[in-house]
Amino acid sequence: MENAHLRGAPENQSRVPPMFILTGIPGLETRSIWVTTLFCLLYILAILGNCLILLVVVRDQSLHKPMYLFLSMLAASELGISLSSVPTVLNVFVFDVREIGIDACLAQMFFIHSFSIMDSGVLWAMALDRFIAIYNPLQYVTILTNSRIAVIGLGIALRSIILMIPLPVLLRGLPFCRPNILAHPYCLHSNLIRLPCADITVNSRCGLFVVLSTFGLDALCIVLSYIMILKTVLGMASKEGRLKALNTCVSHICAVVVYYVPMIGVSMAHRFGKHASPLLHSLMANVYLLVPPVLNPVIYSIKTKEIRKALRKFFSHKSSL
Repeated sequence: MENAHLRGAPENQSRVPPMFILTGIPGLETRSIWVTTLFCLLYILAILGNCLILLVVVRDQSLHKPMYLFLSMLAASELGISLSSVPTVLNVFVFDVREIGIDACLAQMFFIHSFSIMDSGVLWAMALDRFIAIYNPLQYVTILTNSRIAVIGLGIALRSIILMIPLPVLLRGLPFCRPNILAHPYCLHSNLIRLPCADITVNSRCGLFVVLSTFGLDALCIVLSYIMILKTVLGMASKEGRLKALNTCVSHICAVVVYYVPMIGVSMAHRFGKHASPLLHSLMANVYLLVPPVLNPVIYSIKTKEIRKALRKFFSHKSSL
């Protein structure tokens, strides 16, 4: 009877939904007020900046063009990333609430990664947009019609959702019997996959497939698009035409760099930095999630004349009311 009872205890424990412990930034606990202020400021900038881009593109008829419609999709996906991660970040840094249930954690993981995949897909679509605008400017608007842009946007969203669904489902079926301490103030697949006390081969391969078929494929398509853009630009007769064509790509190139450099840094830190400081892992992950949503509205506001004009029009209209 006693042996049966001992055998039954772990089984009963395994049926209890596990709780995870979120962490802030290791080593900076004594400066929590400054860290909290910085995080709150960055999230406010990210949410307000992307909402503003969405608002001016929707309201200004002159911005209902392929380039700006794709920009509104980028703003929407980055707004989704910020809104998906901000609840637990505020809980950790403001309210010191660090526990999260497995279902809430997996839901957050799903939304963060889904919106990140959408971000990557939109950046690829924007590279395609720049190529068509430079290669065939006379038929640019007739090729990228509003209906085709809507289909592209719907395809990017469906790809993200369909590919991400298996990851939380597979994790939900695994037992968690190790200390369930996460490395960040939010739930990421690369962190959660290390915690189950079971074979994670299928989970790992599925995660790798998702990464290669989304971020990897999108990055390859972006590189190929810019190779074709360079080939087209170098074939132009006038220097002024070449500079004008390349200048239309500057904002997008900045957005690609701001997005992919932190993502590569996070991947390299997880893959090869197992003995690195926990502070490095935490900072890289926070840069990956926070920097693109904060900087992209700034980049497009500074580098794109039409967006600047629309913003001035929007604020002058508000001030006159």
